[in-house]
Amino acid sequence: MQITAEQVSKLRERTGAGMMDCKKALTENAGDFDKAVEYLRKKGIASAAKKTGRTAKEGTVFSLIDADTKAAVLVEVNCETDFVAKTENFQKFVAQIAKHIAKANPETPAALLTQKMDSGKTVEEFVKEGIATLGENMMVRRFVRYPLGGGKEVKSYIHMGGKVGVLVEASLANAGKATAEPFTTFIRDVSMHIAAASPLYLKADEVPADVIAKEKEIALAQLQGQNKPADVLEKIATGKINKYFEETCLLKQRFVKDDKKTIEALTAETGKAMGESLAITRFTRYVLGEGVEVTSEETQH
Repeated sequence: MQITAEQVSKLRERTGAGMMDCKKALTENAGDFDKAVEYLRKKGIASAAKKTGRTAKEGTVFSLIDADTKAAVLVEVNCETDFVAKTENFQKFVAQIAKHIAKANPETPAALLTQKMDSGKTVEEFVKEGIATLGENMMVRRFVRYPLGGGKEVKSYIHMGGKVGVLVEASLANAGKATAEPFTTFIRDVSMHIAAASPLYLKADEVPADVIAKEKEIALAQLQGQNKPADVLEKIATGKINKYFEETCLLKQRFVKDDKKTIEALTAETGKAMGESLAITRFTRYVLGEGVEVTSEETQH
């Protein structure tokens, strides 16, 4: 028999399950509504979906540097409570998600959910099973994947047991020096600096033009009422923008372990000591639950 959109919508409203799950349940049960509800409950889909209305803002930031797939991954997976986040089952769940991301290279969290894992299940099905097993809503909130090799070295750093996570990538012509001093100390220190200093950009020319324009607008507004020539006010505003770069751009920041030098100077100093042309090429920093806004779309995952 043909299953109508109205039937699917009604079942979804009743159970909270996804559209495709509802359609399959109705099809398998010849359109019988009550049997379809029972079908979803037996599959653990309805009970899992009911939990998706609850806020998932705990969890962990997890990193993986995987030699098999030649990729590094930083991923944030959320659950409801810190208690569940610390369990072995949740940590294993997150590690499997990270391993899949390293292997399959999805572009977005939405694309990730549709991919099939080695078990043959989709990631979405795997997440729903995890929700049913652990009894809490969970979601893969965000991730980044850096390929390994090609003259690039990647270091990960996890702070406070998964509250803050960092990936940092540096270019190094001689890969043989990646495991030797002073590079190992340098890359470790930079990753810890990123965790502590919260840079937003790598360098000044990466700051969007609209952000710079807004900072200048704010600076000029702060100078209103000062009886100074326009060119002087412009120079003061430019100075304030440069200060903004020093606070938000990694290479311009003062090194947390030695504020007499910038990260840019530290990089040059280390490269010289190694006899290498060394450069930090990119980084990612995640803070657990940072800016989490739970929407109806997010809670479907």
